[in-house]
This record gives sequence, C-alpha cells and structure tokens, in this order.
Amino acid sequence: MSDRNPTPPPIPRPQILTERALSAVERFFHIEAVSGIVLLLAAIAALIWANSPAADSYEHFWHTQVTLGIGAYSVSPSLHFLVNDGLMTVFFLVVGAEIRQEIKDGALANLRLATLPLGAALGGVLMPAALYLAFNHGSVASTGWAVPTATDIAFAVGVLALLGKSIPSGVRVLLLALAIIDDIVAILIIAVFYTASLDYLGLVVAAAGVLLVLVLQRMGVGKAYAYIVPGAIVWFGLLKTGVHPTLAGVLLGLMTPVASKPMTERPLDTLQRTLHELVDRFSHRGADPQAVAEPLKQLRHAQREVLPPVQRVQMGLHPWVAYVIMPLFALANAGVSLSGVDLSESVSQHVFLGVMLALVLGKPLGVLLASVVLVKLKVCALPEGVTWRGVTLVGLLAGIGFTMSIFIAALAFADPALLSAAKLSVLAASTLAAVLGVCWGKATFGKAYAAQRHGA
Repeated sequence: MSDRNPTPPPIPRPQILTERALSAVERFFHIEAVSGIVLLLAAIAALIWANSPAADSYEHFWHTQVTLGIGAYSVSPSLHFLVNDGLMTVFFLVVGAEIRQEIKDGALANLRLATLPLGAALGGVLMPAALYLAFNHGSVASTGWAVPTATDIAFAVGVLALLGKSIPSGVRVLLLALAIIDDIVAILIIAVFYTASLDYLGLVVAAAGVLLVLVLQRMGVGKAYAYIVPGAIVWFGLLKTGVHPTLAGVLLGLMTPVASKPMTERPLDTLQRTLHELVDRFSHRGADPQAVAEPLKQLRHAQREVLPPVQRVQMGLHPWVAYVIMPLFALANAGVSLSGVDLSESVSQHVFLGVMLALVLGKPLGVLLASVVLVKLKVCALPEGVTWRGVTLVGLLAGIGFTMSIFIAALAFADPALLSAAKLSVLAASTLAAVLGVCWGKATFGKAYAAQRHGA
C-alpha cells in the first residue's frame, strides 16, 4: 500500500511563499476597479510625459517606425499605428465577444430585457451629439459630433466597483448593458461616418477571411491560434477597403460560437472518464508514459470544451486587454501637450466646451430622459432593485468616454490643434464624470447600505 500511495515530499518554504504571492496578485487583478485605476495611471503618465522636459521624446517615440518584412516585402508602421490599428483590434474582439454573449443569454437576449438599456443608450448618444453640434454646427469642428457619444466600459465599471456593495446588482447590469449598446452604436458610427471611399477589392479579401473562419468552425477547429491567419486576412481586407481595420475584431467577436462544438460525449463526462483512467493507470507501479498520453490529450480537449468559445475568448484575452492593451492605448493617445492646446482660438474653445458639456451633462440627461419616457409610456419598467437614483448614477458614469471617445477623436480631427483640444476635454470630462458619479453614489446609496448593515 505504501508503494502505491507514497507520502508526498514536503513543499519547500520558498515555493509556498511564491504560490501565496501569485495567488494574491491574481485575486488583486480580478478586482474590477483595478483595471480602471491602471488605465487612469497610464493616462496620467502620458500627460506628465507630454508636458515634461522630455516632451519631444513622447511624439518621437510613438512615431518610431517598426520595420516588418519577409524577403523583399516589408512594411514600416509606426508604434502609434500598431497600438491604435493593431492591438486595439484585440480590444474590439473582446467587445464583439461580449456583445455576442449578451445577445445569447444576457441583457440583449430579448426585446423585453433590452428595451430600457437600448432606449437609455440611444438617449445617451443623441443628447450629447445634439449638445456638441449646438456649439459647433457649421464649423470645421462639427466632424467631432460623435466624440462624446461613447462610454468606456472598463473605466465606468471600475468606478462603479469603487462604490462597493452598496450599489444594487441591477444598477451594474444596466450600466453594462448600456455601455455595450453604446459600443455597438460607436462601432456603427465609425463604420458609416468615419470611413473613406471603399476599395471593393478589400471587401473581397475580408470576405475570404470570414469564409475561412466559417470553414474552420465547421471543421470543428477549436484552438485559437488556428484563427490568427484568417483574422489577419479580415484585418488586412478592411484596412485595404478603407474601413477602420479594428472593426475586424468586432466582426470576429460576433462570429465566435456561443456553444461548444458537438462531441460524442459531454465534456464533463469525458473529464470524469479520463480522470478515472489516469488514476487507474498511474496506480500501477512503473506505468508506461505512452499509456497515459491519450487520456491526457482527451482530458485537455474536454477541459477546453467545458466553456463555449465566446467565454474562452473573453476569459483568455480580458487580462491582456485590461492591463496591457488599454493602458498602452492611453499612454499612446492621452499625452496632450498643454502648451500645444490653444484655447484662445474660438474653434478650439467650442470643441473643448462642446465635448465637456456633452459628456458631463448630455450623457446623464439623455440616459435619464429616455428612461423616463419609456417607463412613463409603459414600454418597459425599471429592473428589480433599480430606482431613478440608480438610473441617474448610470447616466453620470456613462459620461466617462475615455478610450472610445479618444479613439473617435483621432478619426474625426485631422487638425492637431482640434484633436488636442478634444483629447484634453475628454480627459477632463471623464474625470469629472467619474468624480460626480462616485459622489452621487456615496450620497445616494452609502447611507442606505450603512442602515441596512446596522439593521442586520
């Protein structure tokens, strides 16, 4: 018996300490507020860098060309292009997967569930756009009307997490659904209003990439790396077409299957069977490694298929998006040189004020008014546990534009002065919206939560 069940060797103290430290770090990075804090720190670092004595190095660094080539063929994109048009594709892939998941069994699964967040999101798009155009109608700055229409999911949810357990779960769900619909609208706006004339050959290339993805899915190929080449083909096709290539990420995310591929037996049954086989074979002394190779392969395959691909994509890429890609995007785009922003110019002033008021005032007004109209007309009702104070909180946090607003600003303004004014306004407005949201949340829900705990 002792030969078959030997006593495991003692675990070294350094290994125990390392495992505890890694476990603590993993728990820390799963706190939703942390990703928002990292994003904010990256933006602050960019601002400091762009306004420091080393300010020239900021522009020089991000416009450094990186040469990529095979044989005689080579391209030399800038680091800025690689971040904004390359890495951000992965961000949009996660967004597309989140949208697909919500359509399957989330807040967008049916019209009854989606009506309130859909109406609130549309109100939160139309009101800011109208306010911005009221300041900039007829001027060259009018092209930036879409800048204040978007909501930054990560930042907004991160700020909401700072309020802790005092916030009803229905408020968080409403904010998530609204932000996701906001992203859908922003994606449509980019595709329709910020796309140059189409090169139809690019559409053929993108369609070939999409067809290859569908073929691989039909063949039951579940490993992610098999889709890198088809995804790159879609990305290149959209780039050649004139559509912003990051939309390839959205398209691939929406195509991600919401169910595991068909198998002869359920993944959980496979796990149970192969585990028993492994225990049985390893229980024999001197077990042949080749004898356990096949069960181990089946085990890995079944383990992968326990979760559907749409969830695996989100779980696998979310840490990279939250802690690498989005901070890099903020670092590459939030570095606005204050000396380069001339708000004495009338047009720059109007851009700054238009974006500021649209995000801080237009967003909550649009969200709240649209929700009131829908509920009063009995088209829908407020979710359980959500009051009008909660809807107001959602509206205030929806004013955090940040990533998407800066992204759209870069597409909307060719004039560096107007782009700098828009970026500075997005940063200021998002910060103010976050502060107002936290203050409102503390004042509205903090006392109720304290009273609830005291009563308990």
